[in-house]
Amino acid sequence: MSDTPTVGIVGGGVAGLTAATFTARADLETTVFDAGESIFARNAHVENLPGFPAGVNPRTFLDLTREQATESGANVVDAEVADVTATGGGFEVTADETHEFDFVVVSSWSDASFLDDLGLDFIEQGTKTYLDTNGQGRTGVPGLYAAGRVAGRYHQAVVSAGSGAEAALSLIEDSDVPFYHDWVAPEGYFTGRGREVPPGCEEIDEAERERRERASMERMREAFSERHPDTPTMHPSVEE
Repeated sequence: MSDTPTVGIVGGGVAGLTAATFTARADLETTVFDAGESIFARNAHVENLPGFPAGVNPRTFLDLTREQATESGANVVDAEVADVTATGGGFEVTADETHEFDFVVVSSWSDASFLDDLGLDFIEQGTKTYLDTNGQGRTGVPGLYAAGRVAGRYHQAVVSAGSGAEAALSLIEDSDVPFYHDWVAPEGYFTGRGREVPPGCEEIDEAERERRERASMERMREAFSERHPDTPTMHPSVEE
């Protein structure tokens, strides 16, 4: 394994981008492969996501989630993954070119045919193929994780986000990178009890808390000041 663990994430939808936010914030070198076909973008309007009482445009939500991943340090490559193979010490991901990673998170749609060479356990349901996991994103191949629809999770964005976070946290735990929780706590939350701030956590004072809150408010005002220019992606079986 390299000095800084590397993570390849197959799929740039809600699950993959959420996983990328967590791994990147834990200082793992993270690359997301986005084929530009998130099923989430087929929704006309999403009305069951926590924090959006009037619903939200799914394309706006995806854009913001992608921005969050990249601003956390993840790199997003607009390319479709054709193959993932084990190398003994990690994985090779073939997309626009061949990339090497210590860990891989698969968060694509329910088609895992590009993983045929890994000897994984698959669950076949009609035309869909799911990866068998331990319930926390780990597959039968060490270093390979699955999140979202390809892991058989319910077809809802909030579930995909949670699944992506869970797989990422399992990966971080297995990477041996010092990590406790991704928490931003008020000043004194740990140190006021005579404790050091744990890895992955941060304490901020009141001035910094206000600065961050105002910045987030402005960011949301900007994001929702205009309608999103793109329309829903129609199901491919619908005739134009």
